[in-house]
Amino acid sequence: MGKVVIISTGGTITMTGGSAETGIEPTLTADDLVAAVPELVKVAEILAITAYRKPSASLTIENIVKLAGAIDEYLAGDVDGAVVIQGTDTIEETAFLLNILIGSDKPVVVTGAMRGAQMPGADGPANLLASVHVANAGASAKRGTLVVLNDEIHSATFVQKSHTALPSAFMSPMTGRVGLVSEGRVLFTSPPARSTRYHVKPSTIQPVALLKVSIGDDGRLLSGLVAAGFTGLVLEGMGAGHVPETWVQPLQMLAQQIPVVLAVRVPSGPVFSGTYGFPGSERDLLARGLISAGLLSALKARLLLTILLSDGASRARVLDAFGTFAPWSGQ
Repeated sequence: MGKVVIISTGGTITMTGGSAETGIEPTLTADDLVAAVPELVKVAEILAITAYRKPSASLTIENIVKLAGAIDEYLAGDVDGAVVIQGTDTIEETAFLLNILIGSDKPVVVTGAMRGAQMPGADGPANLLASVHVANAGASAKRGTLVVLNDEIHSATFVQKSHTALPSAFMSPMTGRVGLVSEGRVLFTSPPARSTRYHVKPSTIQPVALLKVSIGDDGRLLSGLVAAGFTGLVLEGMGAGHVPETWVQPLQMLAQQIPVVLAVRVPSGPVFSGTYGFPGSERDLLARGLISAGLLSALKARLLLTILLSDGASRARVLDAFGTFAPWSGQ
């Protein structure tokens, strides 16, 4: 039986109380959550830590950088795996950050709940138990950060929240889940994979903007980004990576000043690279200096660009980093 550290940052899984007038709020600690699942001690020795008690919308990149450092310290000792508890609103972002920040190859799992602790059918206890099973499994090593909810295991790179209410809210539209938990056993359906790791300090985090392109938007926000202090931009383009023709010249000028990464607002599918040729098409934008996000969602592309710029990455390093997420990489 291994040793697993459970670190709680808050979220719906920790929320209680409230009424129709006030709603639920984070109140439970990591110890409270562990005490509610007696089966945990049959799976692993548990070390419970309460890092924050926040709704996940209030977590910051600086919070996650500090959390990643703390997890690395635990995993460098006698701890065999880690489970991070948080709200589901930003799990896909937090898990991706941990995936590129944590240096250890030991299992790291992020989980939460869609229903508050006092609600009928609360899913928090089952998610926590499944997560400890995964964090304690040798097969979970060298797979990067994993997300476990509803007995499904997802890769941090591709997982997305797809529903506001259902316990089955998480999916990986690009790849599907990588495994599941059944009868207390951890079953993986894909081989291990790891991403490049980065080392940054909370004090160096750079501001990166995220803009979604929509019909009729004249792009006037683009001209003020540098003056506002942004050091990078991720653009969530239409279709396979397209923008209105009126955006083309402002984007070309902006890309000469800061890195501009092109992602897509479509839930699944890569940024194209050579199909369309009209002004504002993916081919046109990439030729003007924009950088393809490849298979990454805009949310995760923004996080990767943030960490790269916070680490002082050159444009060449930024291109190399995003190149690993290109659908044609390795071919």
